[in-house]
Amino acid sequence: MPTRRTLLATGLASTVLAACGTSPMSSSDRPPIVFMHGNGDSAALWQTTLWRFESNGWPRDRLFALDQPYPLSRDDDTVAQPGRSSTAESMAFLKAEVERVLKLTGAGKVILLGNSRGGNTIRNYVQNGGGDRTVSHVVLGGNPAHGIWAVKGLRERNEFSGLSPFMQQLNAPKNAAGDEVTPGIKWLTLRSDNNDKYAQPDGLWIAAKGTPTNIGFDGPALKGATNLVLPRVDHRETSFSPAAFDATWRFLTGEAPRNLQPVPETAPSLSGRITGSGLQSRDPASGSFSNNLPIEGARLAIFAIDPATGARRGAVAFEQTVGAEGRWGPFRASPTTAYEFEVIAAGYATTHTYRSPFPRSSSVVHLRPERIADADKDGKALVVFTRPRGYFDAQRDTMRFDGASMLPGVPPQGAGVSSSKLKLASDAQRSVVGEFNGERVVGQTWPAAQGHVSVLELTY
Repeated sequence: MPTRRTLLATGLASTVLAACGTSPMSSSDRPPIVFMHGNGDSAALWQTTLWRFESNGWPRDRLFALDQPYPLSRDDDTVAQPGRSSTAESMAFLKAEVERVLKLTGAGKVILLGNSRGGNTIRNYVQNGGGDRTVSHVVLGGNPAHGIWAVKGLRERNEFSGLSPFMQQLNAPKNAAGDEVTPGIKWLTLRSDNNDKYAQPDGLWIAAKGTPTNIGFDGPALKGATNLVLPRVDHRETSFSPAAFDATWRFLTGEAPRNLQPVPETAPSLSGRITGSGLQSRDPASGSFSNNLPIEGARLAIFAIDPATGARRGAVAFEQTVGAEGRWGPFRASPTTAYEFEVIAAGYATTHTYRSPFPRSSSVVHLRPERIADADKDGKALVVFTRPRGYFDAQRDTMRFDGASMLPGVPPQGAGVSSSKLKLASDAQRSVVGEFNGERVVGQTWPAAQGHVSVLELTY
């Protein structure tokens, strides 16, 4: 693997600027930013990142988080697979979205931010889809730039194989210096020191424990880019954490951000989409079951809840049956009130999602109703505790789920699981609490026999 210059993210203000040569960008001339999510994910994961950009003066109407309809990669990139997208299809999707944003804003170029697989799509577009003419800056978080594995005979035509034709052409030298990035664009990669599940020398997280992957911790780094290490962050935190935002903001503007956390608004306006999921679409990388197709006819009800018990406070605060695009809202929320989002959709469990208060407006409050797996049908009540923008790390994090510090399904070492599930022996309704590094989400249990599931969803 080529040597790639890597900087530890300490003293970022001087380090990043010296490394990339970025001059301060005028606050009155913010170009549009297009955010590309990862494998099996959606625009919703960029919610806190969008808030941080807004809280530091980037105009909301210059921020565009995308929803790829089929976000999961194919098992074999060259073979069509229902519910999956190829590298070529992902590139075509991003190309069309960038052209839409340029037309809408009148801008000459965009900035692209990508997490995980989104980085593959961005690199492919820049190198092979004309993005070298439409992109000024690229920031890649946790991008498996050299694959998740590079093992002869192991799924070599998969997008995430370092030996795949796709990956080999992306990493081919672009100049005499051997740079792996397309010249003429400013590139930043963000990676973990050793805590990214998809940049590991051992195949534990790809169901091949004890098998060398031939990929190092520095797999996301690219020769020719500014490469930063964010200590102890996990795979998703390379894009969605405060540290990732801090590094990104400095790289783009040449200045330190004023705010690392969202600045509250008086009356946030919330909206989003209700999209589907399917047990047939298991993502071997993220472990999720998902697509971003709308569920027409799904019904949403929002309730203000007691922050101490999760019980509903009064009548429904908002309700809507969504149309063909699956979009709901707007709902005018209180920045100090916690809410329950109840989704009822044919073929899914009635899903009760509990969230912390929303400090700012968001148009990416996306909701995915759950399905009850056969293995869980013996539970009287089911509660999922989930962290979409990061993973649970038993060695690093302070967390509790329903009073227990050891979360079901979370290993004692490593950051590779983003959700935990409780199967309760009683269907008597009661409070259940999820706590993670200072964020506390409280909800209520519901009877699984009547087709209900509770979800405690962390925001940070």
